[in-house]
Amino acid sequence: MTVKIVTDSLGDISSDVARELGITIIPLNVLFGEGIYRDGVDLTTEQFYQKLLKSKALPTTQIASLGVFVQSYDKLAEESDEILVIANSRKISASHEAMVQAVEKMKRPCRVEVIDSQWAVMAQGLIVIAAAKAAKKGVGIDELMALTKKNIPRADIRMAFDSLTYLEEGGRIGKARAFLGSRLKVTPILGIREGEIFPFSREHSRARAIDHLYYFATSFSHIDEMAVEDATTPKEADALAKRLKSQFPKTNIYRTMVSPVIGAHVGPRVLGVAVLGDRG
Repeated sequence: MTVKIVTDSLGDISSDVARELGITIIPLNVLFGEGIYRDGVDLTTEQFYQKLLKSKALPTTQIASLGVFVQSYDKLAEESDEILVIANSRKISASHEAMVQAVEKMKRPCRVEVIDSQWAVMAQGLIVIAAAKAAKKGVGIDELMALTKKNIPRADIRMAFDSLTYLEEGGRIGKARAFLGSRLKVTPILGIREGEIFPFSREHSRARAIDHLYYFATSFSHIDEMAVEDATTPKEADALAKRLKSQFPKTNIYRTMVSPVIGAHVGPRVLGVAVLGDRG
């Protein structure tokens, strides 16, 4: 039987790609006032950003209930006796812990392995996609686990922000707190290091920030796959993807949108590039 691949919506994998590769995405929740919306289910990405731009109150997020994870595992256990769960960094979200706890609550017998990707957004997504492609070819769970652990240090991401307000208010700012309080108009470049939000650069214009993302990607000597994602600036993202495609014509570049549960913490004008590959 084919190993089933599970992840959460923090990985920003589009529904089309998930459907094509047989990836089960467990949606986390976005809270707007008294409304609770399942990421990408009750609230589309487009609808979320429309609300975000109009709302005076910032949204918050929460993980799915333990029961949701258990139900998802049990349903997949009807189709396979092996499930590989690739979670976002445990330092960023508590969903990893819930994914682990859910294994013990399952009603159906099934081998379930949970791996902390140490990433989020499409850095996590590309790792999941690589595992799903291998699973479709019939690769077993032990080999998939080895592949995933090999790919974790091969992933990386950079994201350009207009403001750190959303990260600060949501309590996810991590070491990027060092960028707060600057009197200069700058565009922060953040990424993830050792599972935590990490500051990499401060550029003095949006154009220079986009150049930073481009040169980040071109620092790789070999790229398996890449993703360019945005929230509300598709023209910028399309232009960056086109520029990168000219540099890496044989590389598959996913164009995705930052999911609502991520958008609640990064804001509407974030732009990012994720890579799965090798440097040097």
